[in-house]
Amino acid sequence: MSSDELWSIGELAERAGATVKTVRFYSDRGLLPEAGRSSGGHRRYGPEALDRLRLIRSLRALDLPVPEVERVLDRDEALEEVVSGQLREVNSQLAALRWREASLLLIRDCAPGERADRLRLLGAVALPPDTAALARFWRRMLPVRLPARLVTTVLDSVVPRPPEEPSPAQVLAFARLHELVSDPRLGSPEFRPAPPLPAGEYRPTVLYEGLAEAYDLAASSTAVHGEAAVHGEATVHGEAAVHGETAVHGETAVHGEALDCFIAAYAQALGSPDTPAFRRRLVGLLARHDGPVIHRYWKLATGLFAPGEPVLGALHHHLSVALHTQVEARAV
Repeated sequence: MSSDELWSIGELAERAGATVKTVRFYSDRGLLPEAGRSSGGHRRYGPEALDRLRLIRSLRALDLPVPEVERVLDRDEALEEVVSGQLREVNSQLAALRWREASLLLIRDCAPGERADRLRLLGAVALPPDTAALARFWRRMLPVRLPARLVTTVLDSVVPRPPEEPSPAQVLAFARLHELVSDPRLGSPEFRPAPPLPAGEYRPTVLYEGLAEAYDLAASSTAVHGEAAVHGEATVHGEAAVHGETAVHGETAVHGEALDCFIAAYAQALGSPDTPAFRRRLVGLLARHDGPVIHRYWKLATGLFAPGEPVLGALHHHLSVALHTQVEARAV
C-alpha cells in the first residue's frame, strides 16, 4: 500500500466513527498497528488498524477494561477467559442489586418503630453478602484435629449460600444470622456453643464421618416417605418444622436405618457399645450440645437454604427427637 493510500489519525478516526483523542490514546498504548510515517513523521494507518480499532470499540462497548482488551488483543484464546471473568463480575453486581432491592423493601414495609434496628442489622452486612462470618463460627466449633476434607464437607452442609433473588424476609434472616455469629460473647465459655461430645473423649473423624452417613440416610428417608420438612420452608427446634401439612414432632417416625446409623456414629466415636444405657446417655449429650445459640442459628438459617436442599439442622433435630421418643417409649 502506497503512502497515498494510508490514513492519518484524523482520517482513521473518521472512518471508525471515533474521536481523534480516542485513536491517539489506543495508538499511544501500542494497540493500533502503524503502517508507516508521513514525510513529516506523522503516523499513518491502513485497513488493519481500522479493523483493530473496530474490535477494540466492540470490546469496550461490553465495558471491558482497557487492560482486559489488551489481553484479548495479545492472545485470541484470552477472550473466553476475559468474558467469563466479566460475567462473574456482572452476576455479582446483579446479586448486590437484588439484595439491595429486598433490603429497601424490608425497610419500606416494616413498622416505623422497627426501622432503626433493621437499618443497624443491614448496615453490618456487605452487598452482596458473603458467608465468611458463618464459616468462622463453625470452624471455631469444629475439632482442631478434624481433617480438612471433613471440615469442607461440614461447612458446605451448615453454611447456607445467600439466595440469588432474596425476599425481604430472607434478607432479615441473613442479617440476624450474621449478627448472631459475629457476637463477641461467643468467645466466652458461658456463651460458646458446646461441642458435640465432651472434648478429648472421642474420635472426631469417626463421629463426623458417621453423622454424614446418617444425615444422608435421613434425607433420603424423608424425601421418599414425605415424613419431615428438611428444607427452606421448615423451622426447627420446638416450633414444629413444617412442610406442607407434615409436622416434625416426636410422633413422626424416622427410618430405622438412619436412626441406628446416627446413634452408631456417637457410639463408635466414644468407643462405647450401642446399648439402651448408652442411648439414654446420648439423649443428655445431644440436649447439652443443642443450646440456645445453635437453636437460633438453625431457626434463622433454615429459610436461606434452597428449596429441596437438605438442611442439616432439621435432619439432626429430627433424629434427636426420634431418639428421645424411642428412649422414653422403652422406659415406660
